[in-house]
Amino acid sequence: MEKSAEREKMNIVIAGHVDHGKSTVVGRLLVDTGSLPQGKLEQVKALCARTSKPFEYAFLIDALKDEQSQGITIDSSRVFFKTTRRDYIIIDAPGHIEFLKNMVTGASRAEAALLVIDAQEGVQENSRRHGYMLSMLGIRQLAVVVNKMDLVAYRKDVFDAITAEYAAFLKNINVAPTGFIPVSGINGDMLSTRTAALAWYAGPTVVETLDAFTKEPAPIDKPFRMPVQDVYKFTNFGDSRRIVAGHVETGRLGVGDEVVFYPSGKRSTVRTIETFNAPQPQGVAAGQAAGFTLSEQLYITRGELAARAGETRPRVTSRLRVSLFWLGREPMVKNKSYFLKLGTVKVPVKLEDVVSCIDASNLNATEARERVERHDVAECVLKASKAFAFDPMDEVAVTSRFVIVDNYEIRGGGIIREALNDQQTWVREKRFVRDAKWEQSGISQEQRAEKYNQKATLLLITGCKDAGKKPLARRLEARLFADGKIVIFLGIANVLYGVDADMPAHADAKSRSEHLRRLAEIAHIMLQVGVILIVTAIELTQDDVQLVKTVVNPDVLQVVWLGESITTDIDCDLHLPNFDDPEACVDQIKALLQEKGIIYKPW
Repeated sequence: MEKSAEREKMNIVIAGHVDHGKSTVVGRLLVDTGSLPQGKLEQVKALCARTSKPFEYAFLIDALKDEQSQGITIDSSRVFFKTTRRDYIIIDAPGHIEFLKNMVTGASRAEAALLVIDAQEGVQENSRRHGYMLSMLGIRQLAVVVNKMDLVAYRKDVFDAITAEYAAFLKNINVAPTGFIPVSGINGDMLSTRTAALAWYAGPTVVETLDAFTKEPAPIDKPFRMPVQDVYKFTNFGDSRRIVAGHVETGRLGVGDEVVFYPSGKRSTVRTIETFNAPQPQGVAAGQAAGFTLSEQLYITRGELAARAGETRPRVTSRLRVSLFWLGREPMVKNKSYFLKLGTVKVPVKLEDVVSCIDASNLNATEARERVERHDVAECVLKASKAFAFDPMDEVAVTSRFVIVDNYEIRGGGIIREALNDQQTWVREKRFVRDAKWEQSGISQEQRAEKYNQKATLLLITGCKDAGKKPLARRLEARLFADGKIVIFLGIANVLYGVDADMPAHADAKSRSEHLRRLAEIAHIMLQVGVILIVTAIELTQDDVQLVKTVVNPDVLQVVWLGESITTDIDCDLHLPNFDDPEACVDQIKALLQEKGIIYKPW
């Protein structure tokens, strides 16, 4: 037989209603294909004998004690088995109604699926839900296994009725199954061998069906996408590398390629591809774990999505239209914060609108409503607390799939259909163009920070009118200057009657946003020089801050509110209730800058 490393591998998900026999089918496949470790079958049989339990093939994969005691599979487990053609990883997706959520993460990794239906119980609600979810996740290779044929005396008419009913359902969701296979998991009929009991069935066995599935090629023809997992920095023995690490989901990347990180828009050129204890390759491709260094050191964080310049870029926005299935006991409601997890990004989201709902068990549709009930499949609009990067399902499937977390539990999941405009979209597009054309200085931000003994920072001081923002800014500027810092206070009038001279000074909402954008662009230029820039403005909102963050690196922004009450929805880094003691206020801001590592903090 060929060496395992050279054999083709395929990921299969097995799904089905609770007690329809998925684990039994998989356990029997392990035995019949000789895929069990030496002595494993005898070990499990001996355990059953000691505990006075009848042996079940399901126990071969239900390894957890509590799973065996409950008789149900409660988590997605990976099972390996082999045929003469290829090696398989079977993801056993739970069928119990309480554990449907685990199927989301299991099915999202699969290339094809087996869906098990009990011949005696027939098609159940979960049978239809699982089929719908597999379809939503983009799994197009699906075979239906009608199990427990021994309990219906191997009757062909029972099999034909289930086949007709479920095939009609799949047709309604545009899924064409590879076939329907009658089996008895406990007896081994039609799993890997033909038996006389099912002589009337002329189709392929389960193993033959699996081997007939087409292996999906690695999506190297797609645009390069790598969610950033971490950035590793080395300091020992003069090693100053910063390695951007992640898993390449699609496309390819090589030394010398220009790479762009979203949503920040930061870009640089790949200097090296790094591997552990091996010669450095010249490139990486979809399916590989990757690490690379950049020709220019950038501050990149987990959750950024790496793309290659010149290819279709991912979408970046905080509003998105999704197809979502909800599995939580409590409905998904508006004005409640949830977490959306996609790749390595985790961002708070709220339900903005429910466009329509479908009951996945019967495909009945309802009109738009205020919430998403359990087991509904809904087309929704979600609003995230900040913009992040992704792709629509019809472009790059893997970077469109997400789960929704509430109270540390997965409550739902789905796919992103479309990126919708948010309040910063027009600013973001201008910034992406700017960054693509930006002429980089030969002096890095790190070099400037080391030379000036400070980090470039935009300090926004906001609050109610006449709270003392400008006097505070001037005192702070004077103190920092006396300390030897490169600092400047930029009065808003400097912008209004200079760069903004072509605009009305008293702005409506639209021109106010343009004023802020231009102010932020000035800040961006000054931050490139490495200065600490102090700007004052009246009653900034969180949307105003998000607009500024869209233009400048959000990591360099600090917000201070001056005044007894915070009158907007802004999230500030420091709240100063009053300006009664100016020197104390300056001390507190200076302490903030020291705490954030912007200026030196004495021991």
